[in-house]
Amino acid sequence: MIVDDLKERALGHGFTLFGVAPATEPDGYGRFCDWLDAGYAGQMKYLHKHREHRRHPKAVLQAVRSVVMLGYEYPAELPEMSAKVARYAHGPDYHPMLWAKLNDLSAWLMQAVPGSFAHGTADSAPLLERDFARRAGLGWFGKNTMLLNKQRGSYFFLAGLLTSLDLPVNETLPENHCGTCTACLDACPTQAFPAPGTLDATRCISYLTIELHGPIPLPLRAGIGSWLFGCDVCQEVCPWNRFANDNVSDNLLSLDPVELLNLTEAEFKQRFQHTAIYRTRRQGLVRNAAIVLGNTGTTTVLPALERAMLDDDEVVREAAQWAIDQIHQRMSP
Repeated sequence: MIVDDLKERALGHGFTLFGVAPATEPDGYGRFCDWLDAGYAGQMKYLHKHREHRRHPKAVLQAVRSVVMLGYEYPAELPEMSAKVARYAHGPDYHPMLWAKLNDLSAWLMQAVPGSFAHGTADSAPLLERDFARRAGLGWFGKNTMLLNKQRGSYFFLAGLLTSLDLPVNETLPENHCGTCTACLDACPTQAFPAPGTLDATRCISYLTIELHGPIPLPLRAGIGSWLFGCDVCQEVCPWNRFANDNVSDNLLSLDPVELLNLTEAEFKQRFQHTAIYRTRRQGLVRNAAIVLGNTGTTTVLPALERAMLDDDEVVREAAQWAIDQIHQRMSP
């Protein structure tokens, strides 16, 4: 069968999860709209803009009949670092890598079945990927909203391949397997979960350090701790991730927040333009570095923060002043 050949090719590209879902309206579309209306998306206006497009996958491929969902694992093990970067962001930006693999799968499928259409997507189209991944049997929604898989945990990227072919679909998991566990909810440093299965992105460290432009709200800064980019806390404490891969990244981003305070715009672009960190822009990364130093630094970093007070960016200057004040308060007898 063509689906077996497609799966074999996908596994050959390094995908470890494969499933097929019917191309119908996602089960969670109404919940997604309620989430947007509650204001939980914060500054992510693109989610509002393409709200209607997420109602059905035909907005991505008009002739779609099946949605093939794929999972690609990233290293789950990292050594201790003074300034933390979410596991997925170590190494080159994952988007071009996944897109290249999806383009190959799409081209192969259309060649194998003349007259068919296929389109791959990974964060590049208005598709509720988690909904289709759950429907395709890849896992269930954890209380931290992540897709969890019994064998793989949650340290994996999702990618979709939409096709006009009517492929045999996988069985959706009948229930979740979180039980009474609330480890992820309890561990969140900024209390970003107003209820199990609901994330208030405006309180999430990943949102605060990546998506948010401008100052980080004062009450949430201490909770950021040493997270420079993104956050893995709710995944780190998840019992299902004891089954996650034990691969260690060979592209470790060991970043010194003191050094980052001196980054120029040109240096930021040269160093990070091919990584996920580029999404923060220079303002965001230097702001984050100041927040990390405010949470973890000693008086030895004060000269660097004082120099940052001369930065051209008002957001950076404000974060540097906050960090200086925090260190003084922490170090004073």
